Amino acid sequence: MRRFQEKNFTNKGALIPFFRRLFGYSLRYKKWLFGFIVFVLIVAAVEAILPVIWMKLIDNAVIPAVTSYFETSKSGISPDTDLTMVWYYSGIYFIMGLVIAISVYFFINFAGRVQEFVMYDIRQDLFNKLQSLSFSFYDKSAVGWLMSRITSDSNKVTELISWGMIEAIWGFGMIVFCVSAMFIFNWKLALVVLLTIPVLVLISLRIRMLILKYSRESRKFNSEITASFNENITGVEVNKSMVQEQRASVEFNSLSEKMRISSYKSEFFSALYTPLVIFGGSVAAAIVIYWGGSMALDFPPEISIGALAAFFGYATLIYEPILDISRFYAQAQGCISAGERIFSLIDTSVSVLDKPGATDFKDIRGKIEFKNVSFHYEKGKPVLKNINFIIEAGQSIALVGETGGGKSTIINLICRFYEPISGVIKVDGEDYMDKTIESLRRRIGVVLQTPHLFSGTIMENIKYSNSNASGDDVIRALKFISADDFIPRLNEQVGEGGENLSMGEKQIVSFARAVLANPAIFIMDEATSSIDTLTEARIQNSIHEIIKGRTSIIIAHRLSTIKNCNRILIVQNGEIVEDGSHRQLMIKKGKYYNLYTKQLREQREKELFESDNTNTALVQ
Repeated sequence: MRRFQEKNFTNKGALIPFFRRLFGYSLRYKKWLFGFIVFVLIVAAVEAILPVIWMKLIDNAVIPAVTSYFETSKSGISPDTDLTMVWYYSGIYFIMGLVIAISVYFFINFAGRVQEFVMYDIRQDLFNKLQSLSFSFYDKSAVGWLMSRITSDSNKVTELISWGMIEAIWGFGMIVFCVSAMFIFNWKLALVVLLTIPVLVLISLRIRMLILKYSRESRKFNSEITASFNENITGVEVNKSMVQEQRASVEFNSLSEKMRISSYKSEFFSALYTPLVIFGGSVAAAIVIYWGGSMALDFPPEISIGALAAFFGYATLIYEPILDISRFYAQAQGCISAGERIFSLIDTSVSVLDKPGATDFKDIRGKIEFKNVSFHYEKGKPVLKNINFIIEAGQSIALVGETGGGKSTIINLICRFYEPISGVIKVDGEDYMDKTIESLRRRIGVVLQTPHLFSGTIMENIKYSNSNASGDDVIRALKFISADDFIPRLNEQVGEGGENLSMGEKQIVSFARAVLANPAIFIMDEATSSIDTLTEARIQNSIHEIIKGRTSIIIAHRLSTIKNCNRILIVQNGEIVEDGSHRQLMIKKGKYYNLYTKQLREQREKELFESDNTNTALVQ
């Protein structure tokens, strides 16, 4: 589970950098962003005017009509009700409602566009970064952890920039318009309303830090849960075969419980905003009713009945945008943790990249030289120690040794998946650090122990190494490795990860893919160890054809498959302890001799055992 652990974010001033980074993506779509902001502010302005219309209706229509009614009634004359002003203000309300409806349509439309395009850009940046990152990054990152960055985290962040921003911009607009209107009509009552706002802000600052703390924890545990889920689903066969289902469930339950607690605490403190704002609004409204009512009942009255009604409307209305801003702020705090993980991944430095001024390899013949090369994955744990050897162009070299001795590391360094800690690696006499990575890897073909196939057809997977290859080229590659029976199956779907094919079939596709690239340097890392003996025998003849005229580096568990290589290097504890041909090393009777004769004895014992079993079965 240690692999799932990720960076803990503790920066308290993360909100502004987060918004700056996020809006950097939004500003790529200025037209839609600007339209979105304008129409939200139009809605806020129109809604802020509504209490004024209500005030005008009361003062200019309702009160004069009521006064006229009483005066006429005293004279004994039946009063005529004049609805002209009522119709007038009703028409204004209708027009304002129409403006709000149209504006809402446009800002939702623009907000949706901004969200989708920003999400597209963020995911594209994440994927491109993942493609460019070095192998050392993937050594420390679980697949599930990375998946949560590009799925749930990107969704969470981009929702903030659309629907969250609607609440924030509308809220700030409403506050500005409402406060301005209140000060125009009566500055005393306006101050009463405003005095309650700083109190809420001070309390909110404390709650904000708690929300950020627990939302960070929640997102961290969410990443670990995704990674654990992916790991245990893909490894379910191992769990079942070793009867570890209960252990996996207990570990997953532990992570889920931690996330539940953190998520609950984050939501609890987010929920505190709502009662605080409602209480603040109630206090302000009560003061407005008492003090404003006293002003209206004074003689002469300090404010009109309509103004009192408008002020009461503003006193309650202004807390709705504060509530929306509070929700936005809580949402933003929750999104910071997701944003930190997204942007920290995008900002991850690439450890293996081209030097400034690096040039391309014009052509590669295949000569490789290791000169005093040392390497480690973790500091203080050397894997290679001052390795020195030269592989001439066209030579076939086998790397032999115990697991963990450094064989695969040598291959990784040749492919420049990693770079040496010290020393120099030369290709055709040139330091490959002075050359571009792409021009090197284009001339290297690699067949791994466990080949990876992409969803699609067999044809598409073979052409993955050379998209410009024709169907005839693919057929020739299959014939070259004696895989003619695959030709009628080229349009067959391989399934996710090649699940529709056997291991031997996937390996054949992998060989054909490498052959189609026509590499100058051909590498096989235990390429036949996972396939059956019959398939291996079928491929062996093809291997001899593939390595002709190419520099070839082979790691093989079965030593009988490499005895025809030009040279065999014995790698032990990060050092080359023997170097020579099969014949030379057998005469020397050193480590290679011991390994080869031991393996040969085991093979003969196995054959005798199988022969005895066959004879016994025939007798019975």
